[in-house]
Amino acid sequence: MTTPARADQSTEQSTEQRPEQIQDDSPTQAGLRLSDRKRQAIVRAAVEEFRSQGFARTSMDGVAAAAGVSKRTVYNHFPSKEELFAEILGQLWQRAKALAEQPYRPEQPLREQLHALLAAKLKLLTDPGFIDLARVGIAEMLHTPERARQMVERMAEKEQGLAGWIAAAQQHGRLKVADADFASQQLQGLLKSAAFWPQLTMGQPALTAAQQRRLLDETVEMFLSRYASDQSRAR
Repeated sequence: MTTPARADQSTEQSTEQRPEQIQDDSPTQAGLRLSDRKRQAIVRAAVEEFRSQGFARTSMDGVAAAAGVSKRTVYNHFPSKEELFAEILGQLWQRAKALAEQPYRPEQPLREQLHALLAAKLKLLTDPGFIDLARVGIAEMLHTPERARQMVERMAEKEQGLAGWIAAAQQHGRLKVADADFASQQLQGLLKSAAFWPQLTMGQPALTAAQQRRLLDETVEMFLSRYASDQSRAR
């Protein structure tokens, strides 16, 4: 009866003390502390685990194994699965944050600003890491309505940057827009319908560089054809 107990204890000890395999010699990783590199490895592994297993079936043991670290290390960084998932959503929101911080500049051509603004958004939407995070978030939204509501609200806050830019251009007399929020939804829908939702939900390949340029050019032209003021068309 005692031998199996010692075997279980030995197994548990070996799991906790196994060498942690954090092998990433990229320039970005080289400048990070080992603790930070482990944290990133845990998050990357968790994204894949949540995406493939779903929130309910994902375990901290599985995340530790996928990350090549001990379970103790995972818990040192994230006390619970809920906090680990919250970190993933936090990174998703952080990536969207930059889009909310691009101000309207009255001295610059409207077309040039809009093109740069949408190019930044398209870069985010087509980033494989962002799409993986979005898959995780959306999958969990289906199982946890309350978490879904919070996620949608926070993502909506991040997308207010584009609406704010449109409102500022309207106040400056360069756009003829009655509802900046509605115009923002239209503009973002043009990008997402071609460069985000098909890839996210149907596994379609990412747009090529040429396809992205065409999408940007046509989206800018379509939006300005509808909303640009006569003042802006003359510039």
